[in-house]
Order: sequence, then structure tokens, then C-alpha cells
Amino acid sequence: MSLALLSFAVTVVGWLTGFTQSIFSFIPFALIILISILWWRDVIREAKGGYHTVIVQRGLLIGFLLFLLSEIMLFVSFFWAFFNSALSPAIELGATWPPTEIYAISPWAVPLLGSCILLASGFTVTACHHAVVAGNKFSAIISLLFTVALGALFVFLQYNEYNFAQYTIADSAFGTTFYSLTGLHGIHVIIGVLFLFVGLIRLFRDEFTSEHHFGLEASIYYWHLVDVVWLL
Repeated sequence: MSLALLSFAVTVVGWLTGFTQSIFSFIPFALIILISILWWRDVIREAKGGYHTVIVQRGLLIGFLLFLLSEIMLFVSFFWAFFNSALSPAIELGATWPPTEIYAISPWAVPLLGSCILLASGFTVTACHHAVVAGNKFSAIISLLFTVALGALFVFLQYNEYNFAQYTIADSAFGTTFYSLTGLHGIHVIIGVLFLFVGLIRLFRDEFTSEHHFGLEASIYYWHLVDVVWLL
């Protein structure tokens, strides 16, 4: 996995700098996906086999919370770069933010709609959690189905926002910080939707109980992080 991640990072840097890519450039990404699927398959098998005791679940929870903390610090670094440029614009940017000749997307249009969708998905995923704890499988499935649909709709809106944007990632610090932040968040939304979708499948297959549903809880925590980051 470490070698695959390193190779993928080198491939991405080469792609961003215009280095010619070949069909073999997709091998590291394919290896990451394959290793992840096999890894998580084994974790699910352990849970179904009864190996996830209370102590093991506590360890998984601590590990996942530390992972979320690392994600928070990652976003903090990007927010730092954005606010450093926005609160004190350089003379080269026209001493204004957004910089001169940059026509930013209105926050009261598609971004506002996306915010409302993510807020709604936060309510539905919380309703799903309460339904699972109460043992109401039908309500849990419906709530989680709505959450996955809202997440997919948000990704679609973000894609359209990029299509209508009149600036690129190369257009000053504004374009760089905008696409870095929203792009990183978009990747997390896609991962979160997939995470919740796996939880939905496991709900259908009765793999969660009111006492043992850490896999679903982890996806819910992750989704709430995605919500909060977008609102910031």
C-alpha cells in the first residue's frame, strides 16, 4: 500500500506538471483501490465472525477519531492558506479579494443550494443513526438512501459549478486555494457517499444490530465532518 501511494503521488505530480502519462500510470491507483477493498472486506468478515469485541470496537473508534483529527488538520492547512491570502491580499493581486479580473461565483447561487443539500443530508443521516439504535430497519434504510442521494446530488452540483467557473486553478492565489479546498472537499464527499453506500448495502443484508454497528457509525462521523468543513 505504501509503495502504491507513493507511486500514485508521483503520477499526480507528473500529471499536474504536464508530464506525459501512459496507460501504466493508472496502475498505482488501481492497486490502491484493490488493496483497500480487500482490507475492508477482511474487517467486515471479522465483524461478522464475532471478533469485534467491545475492546476491539473501542480501539477501532479511537483509531478512526484520530484519523478524523488528521483530516481536520489537513483542511486547517488549506483554510490557513485561503485566509492568509484573503485577509491580506498582496499588491500583485490588486490588493483586493477576489483579485482583479477574477469573477468569483456568487455564494448565493449554486454554493447556497449545495449547503442546503449537505445540511439536509446531515439530518437524514442522523435520523438513520437513531433508527438503527431503535432497531427500526425500514426507517434506517430510507433515511440512509436519502443521504446517499443527497450526497450524489451535491457532487453533481459541484461538477456543474466547476464547468461554469470563469477561472482555473492557475489563476492567481484565488484559483489555487478555491480549487484546492473545494476539490479536496469534493473528493471527501465522493468517499463519504461510497462509505454510506456500503453501509446501506450492509443494512439491507442485516449485518448491523442496535448494539453493534460501528461500520455505520464511522461513516456517519465521516459524513458529519464533510458537512462541517463545507459550512466553514
